[in-house]
Amino acid sequence: MDKNLPDASATNRKLVVWSLGLLCILQAALNISLRLALYSSDAPDCDAVIRNLTEERDQLKRKLKTFDHYTQEGWVYFRSSFYFISSDTKSWADSRDNCLQKVADLVIINSKEENEFIRQFRRLFWIGLTDKEKEGIWKWVDGTLLSTTSSFWHRGEPNSYFSTDEDCGETKFNEVEDNWNDEKCHWQKFWICEKMEA
Repeated sequence: MDKNLPDASATNRKLVVWSLGLLCILQAALNISLRLALYSSDAPDCDAVIRNLTEERDQLKRKLKTFDHYTQEGWVYFRSSFYFISSDTKSWADSRDNCLQKVADLVIINSKEENEFIRQFRRLFWIGLTDKEKEGIWKWVDGTLLSTTSSFWHRGEPNSYFSTDEDCGETKFNEVEDNWNDEKCHWQKFWICEKMEA
């Protein structure tokens, strides 16, 4: 064998090492390219994330400020609404005017849970329910008709007792779940205002 000719096995080894080195470089470049592609398409925009978090923080601060403001004025919070429980008595119309001055209205009871919440105060309260417009057609102060599935009339109510005009709704029989009564609107009662959370 000629000593001037390179050894075939040594050449093959160099070729294999060189090929492996080239494959490692290509693999690293491919990994970097894939990571960049994935990062740019799936990763959230950091500025957008920061903006969203800042907006959420500011919204929570506003809600907390509103909550503090209303609770300091004597409002009670329950399930996305603030409630003002009066400490004096007025007619139904004067009670409603008082609520409207507070940028609220007489309470509209939409659920069993809300009725239970109001029952816990154990007083006779005007609620935002009336049939003044048309006898026997009970409506809430926002104009919606009273649903028979979400009403809590006491047994035998409403009844316009002794054929008198009892056109305004109140809570009365607070020891039982069905505690509503119809009453003469000029009577003096406590009342509850409701303001939806902004």
